[in-house]
Amino acid sequence: MSFHKIPKDDTQHQVHLDGAITLLGNDLQEEASRAGLDNHFQRWIEDLKDTNNPELHQLVVDLQDLKAHFGGGAVNQDTVTRLMGRLGTNTLAAASFAENPNTAERITKLGEALSAAAKQLRGGNDNTPAQDLKQDSQNN
Repeated sequence: MSFHKIPKDDTQHQVHLDGAITLLGNDLQEEASRAGLDNHFQRWIEDLKDTNNPELHQLVVDLQDLKAHFGGGAVNQDTVTRLMGRLGTNTLAAASFAENPNTAERITKLGEALSAAAKQLRGGNDNTPAQDLKQDSQNN
């Protein structure tokens, strides 16, 4: 008896993207200590693999590194900052590959949230990534 993997539809991808955006708006140190962070990373990695797009390979590699790093106990801020900064840049670029406009919008928001989180970790300000995004949208 063989099991066939049921392909995810865009709605499931959007739910995962929304979850990742919410996660980044929270205190990352606190999130790292909670069970479930590993599952967020794994869903994200699987969604990227499902696209079967070689252009997204670096995103998968960086997410796997970030997942392993958070799973390893002590969190190195420099490593996390570097990975999240690169993930932010590459996620923003990946939005162009989404065929569904709702998915593309969420990917863009996720890229912005990753970049804001990296900026926060670098010590750019004391705001959470969610506060940065809110402030940016008010300034536009």
